Amino acid sequence: MSKRSDSRAAYLLSLPADERRALLNAMSERQRHALRHHWRLWAHDGQLPPGGDWLAWLILAGRGFGKTRAGAEWVRAIAETDGSARIALIGASLGEARSVMVEGDSGLMAIAPHGMRPKFEPSKRQLVWPGGAQAMLFSAAEPESLRGPQHSHAWCDEVAKWDNAGGKAQSAWDNLLLGLRLGANPQVVATTTPRSVALLARLVAHPEVAITRGRTRDNGRNLPPRFLSAMKREFGRSALGRQELDGELIEDIEGALWSRALLEQAREASAASPPVRVVVGVDPPASAQGDACGIVVCAICEDGIARVLADCSVEKASPEKWARAVANAADKWHADRVVAEANQGGAMVASVLRAAELALPLKLVHARHGKSARAEPVAALYEAGRVRHVGQLPALEDQLCGLMAGGGYQGPGRSPDRADAAVWALTELVLGRKGPRVWAG
Repeated sequence: MSKRSDSRAAYLLSLPADERRALLNAMSERQRHALRHHWRLWAHDGQLPPGGDWLAWLILAGRGFGKTRAGAEWVRAIAETDGSARIALIGASLGEARSVMVEGDSGLMAIAPHGMRPKFEPSKRQLVWPGGAQAMLFSAAEPESLRGPQHSHAWCDEVAKWDNAGGKAQSAWDNLLLGLRLGANPQVVATTTPRSVALLARLVAHPEVAITRGRTRDNGRNLPPRFLSAMKREFGRSALGRQELDGELIEDIEGALWSRALLEQAREASAASPPVRVVVGVDPPASAQGDACGIVVCAICEDGIARVLADCSVEKASPEKWARAVANAADKWHADRVVAEANQGGAMVASVLRAAELALPLKLVHARHGKSARAEPVAALYEAGRVRHVGQLPALEDQLCGLMAGGGYQGPGRSPDRADAAVWALTELVLGRKGPRVWAG
């Protein structure tokens, strides 16, 4: 970096933010290129480290906020000024640590000035900067790999996405902290979109954690306007939009049948046992302009555990479209039966599904009780550890967490169509005669 560009950057940093942006916009592409590695010129306030004495800096923000860039720039600043730094880079998996934190568009290799770019040795999972600083890649899914190594700093990416099965996420964090004992001021940056998981709740409550909260639109000048408008139109103020775009940590609703913690305890990255019987649960919409068609695939497996395998629900679909989606789900997952709620016209539901060439046993079910009454025995299965969720099912899980004990639904949306579909499928697989009264069509 030339002295001229350094002095120009210092002058620009002395200006108010609006004046600085105006001058940057007026520069030629060549002039801006000379300044592009002066991060403080380009960062918005939420991407810069907070003041004060903190152990961890938690960036809790919506997608597109610039969390990855902020974490990478924090690491770069340390590595370029402290040759003795030993930095842990921890992702949900080793593949994500490499593809996002190291080699991604906002990763450490992409943001480094040419003369200061670290050397990446994939076989050693290691980066080495010209000044001597080193970083090592770790997977949060392997907490024991963090037992022993010592570090002066760490960047933990998407901590709310870390594997929570068996307490792995918290074990990975604990092992990291126990090894954070090099240098005069060990620190951690954690970047994540929020989800209601135990580790994130612990970080938010910790007195030595500085928190930056932010929304997708806070980084609007670096995002396509069409993306912002499309996301607002698609998700609005739904629970998913509040979480993924506005960076809100969605808390549990008091009195709900399912809690976020219960669902995290039930989560598996992949099914630990092969399926014995697969059922597709369907909650048809009352009209093409109304609610979604809930389509959820569940299985009972060799280990006796029921698993929710996929949410194939479709929004605002015509009868032909949602019937085809049911047929596709049944074919993809080799389903043994389709169970469909028929309160909104059983003959129509049967004819629509059969018109989609669904050559499977079809069971039509009529609800004799309200949604919550149907859901309560299924929620008890989760409490007993008899149901698992395979992978991430955010829209379905939001609806489950809106079903209230004793009756009622508190969103998102008008109707828990996905949750209803899951309840019918799990009732068919596990509860049998003990579930809600049904009749076969």
